[in-house]
Amino acid sequence: MALSALETQITDAIAAISPSVASVETLRLTGRRGRRVVAAPAAASAVVLDRAGYLITNQHVVDGTSQLRVHLADGRELPGEVVGGDAVTDVALVRVEASDLPAARPGSSESLRVGQFVLAVGNALGLPGGPTVSAGVVSALGRPLPGSDFIFEGLVQTDAAINPGNSGGPLVDLSGSVIGINAAMVPFAQGVGFAIPFHAVARIADELRQKGRVVRPWIGVQVADLGPELARQYALEPRSGLLVAEVVPRSPAHRAGLRAGDVVQQFGPFEVRSVRDLLEAMSKFPVGSDVAIGFRRRGSALSASVPLQESPEAPAAR
Repeated sequence: MALSALETQITDAIAAISPSVASVETLRLTGRRGRRVVAAPAAASAVVLDRAGYLITNQHVVDGTSQLRVHLADGRELPGEVVGGDAVTDVALVRVEASDLPAARPGSSESLRVGQFVLAVGNALGLPGGPTVSAGVVSALGRPLPGSDFIFEGLVQTDAAINPGNSGGPLVDLSGSVIGINAAMVPFAQGVGFAIPFHAVARIADELRQKGRVVRPWIGVQVADLGPELARQYALEPRSGLLVAEVVPRSPAHRAGLRAGDVVQQFGPFEVRSVRDLLEAMSKFPVGSDVAIGFRRRGSALSASVPLQESPEAPAAR
């Protein structure tokens, strides 16, 4: 029976991405029993970034590993070296000694639309015989991961099945282009998986390759969204800005004159109404920039120039 047009698109997309999908085996030392070292093996996935031997996976896949082996689609098995990792975005860069790898084709994750068909590809459950493929749609965009701290870039939610072992594998569109890196599934839910958008992954990978870590700007404030209750407490409109709860002594914000109780409403040219707004606005400026911040204090509109400093909590995750 002839394939339908949609089926042909799906099979062609799988054929395009499969050579660039690798399986990853890790080994973590978990303790000792007498003189014997106890180690825990695990399986995950990775995506070939370029021909020079660089692959993308998740930071949680490589974190704490004592041994890393990469199984390429052409049958080669090579030791992997962790170049660097970023716990905030859960992205890690791995390198193998090879120079002829089939790089995955990058897609446009910034133009994704809810309802768009996607395919999740990876080493689900460590099953032998090649990667597992599941199909679904983009369920939502810009999601935080339930039950965890906010992930900096926001996540692509999909109902394509993502299982243990899929971590680090690609989420692709129907052209076989990578639009995300599969990161997590919610164990108590069905049809709820998450991927890191590829435009963010590519930027993080570039920093990891150049510096072995991600450099993030920092101004030294603890802030809170102005939800209805907090806004009522401070006699402000809900979502009218970000309440400064604490200013770190001797931080850039402290030197610029910000105080606890101020309400930040503008960061450079960007309006700020939520923590996510602030994080996204800060990501647009390099460390060392002087950025004008607009804020309100006791009903008065004020502004200050704040120099962005490298975050003191951004060490290389190795």
